[in-house]
Amino acid sequence: MFYPIAQKVMFACDAEWSHNFALGSLKRLAHTPIAGLWRQNLPVKPVTVAGIRFDNPLGLAAGLDKNAECIDAFGQMGFGFLEVGTVTPKPQLGNDKPRIFRLPQSEAIINRMGFNNKGVDYLVQNVKNARYKGVLGINIGKNKDTPNEQGKDDYIHCMRKVYIHASYITVNISSPNTPGLRDLQFGNALLDLLLSVKNEQLDLQAKYDKYVPVFVKIAPDMDLIAVNQIAETLLKSKMDGVIATNTTLERSFVQGQRYANEAGGLSGLPVQAKSTEVLRQLRAAVGTDMPIIGVGGINDAASAQDKLAAGANLLQVYTGFIYRGPELIKQIVTSL
Repeated sequence: MFYPIAQKVMFACDAEWSHNFALGSLKRLAHTPIAGLWRQNLPVKPVTVAGIRFDNPLGLAAGLDKNAECIDAFGQMGFGFLEVGTVTPKPQLGNDKPRIFRLPQSEAIINRMGFNNKGVDYLVQNVKNARYKGVLGINIGKNKDTPNEQGKDDYIHCMRKVYIHASYITVNISSPNTPGLRDLQFGNALLDLLLSVKNEQLDLQAKYDKYVPVFVKIAPDMDLIAVNQIAETLLKSKMDGVIATNTTLERSFVQGQRYANEAGGLSGLPVQAKSTEVLRQLRAAVGTDMPIIGVGGINDAASAQDKLAAGANLLQVYTGFIYRGPELIKQIVTSL
C-alpha cells in the first residue's frame, strides 16, 4: 500500500532527483523497522542456471543500483537475484543533466545516464559491507574516454576487481549512452573482446578456485542476421549466457508523447514485444543449452510468462518495477 503513495510523490518531482532520493532512503533504512514497508517473504521457487541456484527466477536488472549501495534493501523485496552496476574502472559523472525522462502514458523511461558511477573499487567495498547472501550479478563496462580498441582492458580490469565477489559477471556492450559502445557487439571486435574475457575468466578461476559465469548483455535493435552473428560469437567464445535485452533507440512506440524525442535508451512497456522477439530469435540461434536472462518490458505475470515461453531461463525487471513497485515481484513470483 505504501508504494502507490510514495510513487505519486516521487513522480511529482524530477526523475533523477527521485531516483537518488529513493536509493538514499533504501540505503539508510534497510536495517530499521521501516524496511517492513517493502520486505516480502515470497515462496521459494528454485531454479538452477549456469550452475547457480536461484531462489526464484526473477531478478533486478542492472542500472538501478549502479554502485551497489542498496543491495540489502532490494534483497528484502523477494527478488531471486540482484544485478548491480554498470560499473567502470574509474568513477565518471556520466552525461549532462537532465538525462532521465518518464513517459507514464506508456509506462516507459528514456535515459541517457552514460554509465555514471563511483568506480569499481567503491562498488566492491559496498558488496563487502552488505549483509545480502543471495545471488549477485555485477555488470561491468568501459569508461567513456577509453577508446574501443582498448576497451577490453577496462572490462578485464573490472573482472579482476569483482570476480571473487560476484555470483556472475555481465559484460555490458549494449548501452546506447556511451558513444561507440554498441560497435563492440559485432564482428571481430566482439570476438576479440569475448575471447579476452574468456581467457581472463579461466585465469581467475585457477587463481581463486572458483568459476564465475560470464553473461553478455545485448541490444534489441538488431535484425535476424545480426542476432545470428552475435549468437555465433557467443558460442565460439564459450560465454556462459546472454541477457536480452538492453534499452532501445526505436521511438515509433511512443511517437507524440512528451519526451519521446529525447536522446537515450527507451525502456519499459514499449520495448516488450521487440525484446521478446530478439530473445526468441536468440534462443533459436544458440540452441537449448545456453542460459538466457529475459529483460525488457516485463510489467505483469503475463509478460513474464511470455519471456519464459520465448526461451528465457531467468527474468529481470527495471522499469516495470519503477511503475509497479514491490507488488510486481510478488505477482510474478507467485504466478510461476
